[in-house]
Amino acid sequence: MKRRHFIATAALASLTGAGAHAQVADLNDAINKAGRQRMLSQRASKAYLALLQKVEPRSAQQVLDRSIALFEKQLGELKAFAPSPTIRGTYDALDSSWNDFKRELTGAAPSKEEAAKVVKLDAAVLALANQGTMQYEAASGKPVGRLVNIAGRQRMLSQRMAKFCLAGAMQIDAAGSAAEIAKSRTEFLAALEILRNAPEATAQIRQELVLADAQWMFFNRGLQRLEGTAASPALMSDVFVTSENLLAIMDRVTGLYSDLKT
Repeated sequence: MKRRHFIATAALASLTGAGAHAQVADLNDAINKAGRQRMLSQRASKAYLALLQKVEPRSAQQVLDRSIALFEKQLGELKAFAPSPTIRGTYDALDSSWNDFKRELTGAAPSKEEAAKVVKLDAAVLALANQGTMQYEAASGKPVGRLVNIAGRQRMLSQRMAKFCLAGAMQIDAAGSAAEIAKSRTEFLAALEILRNAPEATAQIRQELVLADAQWMFFNRGLQRLEGTAASPALMSDVFVTSENLLAIMDRVTGLYSDLKT
């Protein structure tokens, strides 16, 4: 148990330094950071739901605070880097949608009613963040840009599954939450195969993907246990922690693909 929490703390620290460049370096970096915004929309909701249910409260508060700070930092960078009016327009719209979401995350005292609003608002932020990522990938026009996008999307899927698991435990559209977990699970596994078999995958990338496979087993086991029984703090804690660990690995994979100059 102590080792598990140590790993989660390391994951949290690694993501604090994510996107440490003061500006966007190039289009691969733009795709990476744009994709990370998708993940942060889901991670912030996950942390909110965890706080509401007293799951890993200390870590959950850190995750929420750092997710908000990193989203806002990267939003400014992506708007400044935008190479076309169309992309700038997407990030102006995202800015507005984010402000509504952030107000809900940091406003009224957490409650089931407020949590349902958070889950609804994160969908709008996710959609616009994904739109921006796709636009940056199109601007790149290179195969590696697609791989950065796919790897980056894995980060979001890890957080989305954990978020819906915690939402389902609160009976926030339990049937819909279960369906979203199943859909995300299928997408995650398919994307792992693409990343593993890509000609551009280096030995280091493949090594990280082996770690991702192992961490996925722990995470998926937690999801299945929580789906198949009454929610308990211990089971929800397992999902929260393993989702952070899987996120950290996929963030490294995305960075490695982003660093390829092919």
